[in-house]
Amino acid sequence: MVNWSPRTPRSELSPFRERRQSPVRVLLLGAVGAAALFGAASSLALLPAHAEAPVNQGLVFASPPSFADMVDHVKGAVVAVKVNVVEKADAENPGAGEGLPPGMPPLSPDDPLYRFFKRFGGPNGMPNGGPLPHSHKGQALGSGFIISSDGYVVTNNHVVDSATDVTITLDGGKSVPAKIIGVDKKTDLALLKITEGGPYPYVQFSETMPRVGDWVIAVGNPFGLGGTVTAGIVSARGRDIGSGPYDDFLQIDAAVNRGNSGGPTFNAKGDVVGVNTAIYSPSGGSVGIGFAIPSEVAKDVIDALRTKGTVARGYIGVQIQPVTQEIAESLGLKSTSGALVAQAQPNTPAASAGIASGDVITGVNGEKVEGPRELSRKIAALGPDAKVDLTFIHNGADKTASLKLGQLPSDKEAKAETVPEKAAKTSLSGFGFSLSPANSVAGAGKEGAVVTELDPEGVAAQKGLRAGDVILDAGGKPVAGPEDVVKALDTAKKEGRHAVLLRVKSGDNMHFLAISSDPS
Repeated sequence: MVNWSPRTPRSELSPFRERRQSPVRVLLLGAVGAAALFGAASSLALLPAHAEAPVNQGLVFASPPSFADMVDHVKGAVVAVKVNVVEKADAENPGAGEGLPPGMPPLSPDDPLYRFFKRFGGPNGMPNGGPLPHSHKGQALGSGFIISSDGYVVTNNHVVDSATDVTITLDGGKSVPAKIIGVDKKTDLALLKITEGGPYPYVQFSETMPRVGDWVIAVGNPFGLGGTVTAGIVSARGRDIGSGPYDDFLQIDAAVNRGNSGGPTFNAKGDVVGVNTAIYSPSGGSVGIGFAIPSEVAKDVIDALRTKGTVARGYIGVQIQPVTQEIAESLGLKSTSGALVAQAQPNTPAASAGIASGDVITGVNGEKVEGPRELSRKIAALGPDAKVDLTFIHNGADKTASLKLGQLPSDKEAKAETVPEKAAKTSLSGFGFSLSPANSVAGAGKEGAVVTELDPEGVAAQKGLRAGDVILDAGGKPVAGPEDVVKALDTAKKEGRHAVLLRVKSGDNMHFLAISSDPS
């Protein structure tokens, strides 16, 4: 998972999968409680027969609602998921095992540092930095819920990721084997199937979404304590926690902890309104901020996994980003609604329909699009081969294009490039960065100007520019080299324009950012 807020450290946003813990420690409160109880009993025995009535006699008290009846009906469908997994050592230390210190990025065999570490060993004094990475076995605990009488079970993908075998523990304590039918990493959902014949008690997804303030009940297996029930309310809807393009989480304050992953969030009628997935927690435990995949998202994904074993999503072939106020002003837009196209990839439905970099997509099939997340969800949900009408702004004019959606491809692998000779840098010290021709830096490509030095306190860094970024367009014109960026900034300043729009490539992603034409 990734940070849900710019101020939230990555480690504080935790999926609920629970590693095997040491036995739960129980505080020894029994003796104290017993002493207090006997003391109270002795005092009551000494009261005279004519003592006044208890102070609470005749008190009329409106108790809060009880969920006991509902829990009795649904708890049989909630299960604990136990998984044996294979984990790779040093997964977060890409240099380990290659003669490099942990955390150091891989080096070219021609690099002097590579030869140094290979010859003299790593920081632990062993050749090549120590033993090669190896895999080791472990266990993970999570939660799930049965959605059919023949034993289909919903849980999170991160619960069963790297699993070698899966065991389901039912409400009565019986353990049964299960197999993985399919997973969807983009929404962190997985579908399992109990291999022993049923029938099994099951629950269903809600047909309506809860409102903020509605009661919700979470049932799951936190820290291995199966059958745990907690209650709270829906705190917010539509939360983006930075885990992917389809983020649309319910935020709940029912206590959920590690091990609750994949468990259900019920409404007061006993229907599933969410699949518990992540928490925000500085301490590692519940602080009342949990996130659940809403049922309207989970239903479609689970149906696809059940019928096809995979999820096929619609695809138009664009990289998109929000329209900030500065970008809107640079493009002459009246509002910040819509999704800005950073790149229309060649030979895709969008490119064939005439959509280009710098366009702003504002609607799908007549429905307004507020931002990139909404556009991504709408297009994905329509599925491959669907015909759609897109409305967009091109060079200040409103346009409409009809196109047939493709299928979202799998992730691409980057290809290594030959290391060219280094070239001279062009300094833009007033803006806080220096540029070199892209074709002079390994991996930067053949077109544009690459940021080779960056002042973290400079104007450009504050607007989001990063070392290694490649500037492809400046002021709406292609950049062949650093001199084109300098020219665009100078021209904007002379013409009295306050900002210059840059199209930037960061890794495999494209985006726009606007920097001031006059940093003084």
